[in-house]
Amino acid sequence: MSIRVFKRLFFSITAVTLLAGHVCGQSTPKKVRMDIDKAKTYIKSGKDFDKAEKLMTDLLKDSANHDNIKIYSTWYESVLGQYNAANEKLYLKQKYDTAAFYNLISHLQEVAVELDNLDARPDKKGRVHLSYRKENAAILNMLRINIYYGGTWSVRKGDYEKGFDYFDDYLDAAHQPFYEEYNYQLRDSLLPAAAYWATLCGYKLQDAERTLKHCQLAMKDESKTTFVLQYMCEAYQWQKNDSDYLRTLAEGYERYPEYPYFFPRLADYYSEKGQYEEVLQLADRGLDIKQDGTLFLLAKSVALLNLGRYEECIETSRLLMELKDASPEPYFNIATCYLNQALTIEQEREPRKNYQRLQKLYREARPFMEDYRRLAPEDKQRWAPALYRIYLNLNMGRQFEEIDRLMRK
Repeated sequence: MSIRVFKRLFFSITAVTLLAGHVCGQSTPKKVRMDIDKAKTYIKSGKDFDKAEKLMTDLLKDSANHDNIKIYSTWYESVLGQYNAANEKLYLKQKYDTAAFYNLISHLQEVAVELDNLDARPDKKGRVHLSYRKENAAILNMLRINIYYGGTWSVRKGDYEKGFDYFDDYLDAAHQPFYEEYNYQLRDSLLPAAAYWATLCGYKLQDAERTLKHCQLAMKDESKTTFVLQYMCEAYQWQKNDSDYLRTLAEGYERYPEYPYFFPRLADYYSEKGQYEEVLQLADRGLDIKQDGTLFLLAKSVALLNLGRYEECIETSRLLMELKDASPEPYFNIATCYLNQALTIEQEREPRKNYQRLQKLYREARPFMEDYRRLAPEDKQRWAPALYRIYLNLNMGRQFEEIDRLMRK
């Protein structure tokens, strides 16, 4: 090759290199090396770790640097230096921001995992050479519990947003190959508890997605299962997800029939749809477990009333009253049973033939509806029309006039 041709070739290569450098922007290989060296100088000095980190995060803003493992390893060293400095202050009982300390550990784990993900990429021949995992995972394994404590600390402070982030970091990292050697899925007994606290934080934030993210794992903490199922139900309602809401309510009632959350909402759900046979079946199942369960008896009373099974409703309501239940509902249900039977007779072609029976039904309804008025004085819309009917049919002038005045108001 002649010298003239060589010069032209050299000039062409130089021009392309300069052009490529111009197109890629300021993050040239030379600048990367300089910034890494500068960051390492900060790290070796034992101070300005934050400046070292900023140099690396600035480099990573350029997508051309995303595969440069030296940047990530230096970034990790800078954050580890910040942690060691903070830990030293705490050891010496010097003033240090607790929130910042927990943030630092969570951040250190995040950077370590990012470095590990890059380090675990196979080379051109498909080989993986892990240079950082063993040492870095050993360090984070000792520190990781503090991410959990950061979550509990945040919950105590009422900072559920931050609390969720800590528990979410703690749980998600347990699945990372970075911690593979420690097999957290089998060995970390705190995972279900962390999942419960994450679920609680999501619930407190009224965030359905975060409430449901770790709920299945949270269910493994048996001391908290009732609460987890309750939070799940609320989350499904926020999502307007009726099928999962109903399914979870049913699961909760199946497993914990006496827990006060599930049965009333199941009964309400079916009552609103007019499915009183379903309500009756649910109530009877509860009574099989607890014969004097007032909640089950009350639901059964209401279901029987709506199904027109008046004698059974009266019997069930009387049983409730014998149990000294404070609810006024049994009184209303018994009175309504008598009034509904009277209404059926009145709708016949010749109701006067049953005059005596009608009078008996109104007399039987009267004390129970008056008791209901006494127990629920604010519920005029229910007892006032009923008593108006009773007093009118029993020719009770003074009582009728009083109710008439109330209703006119």
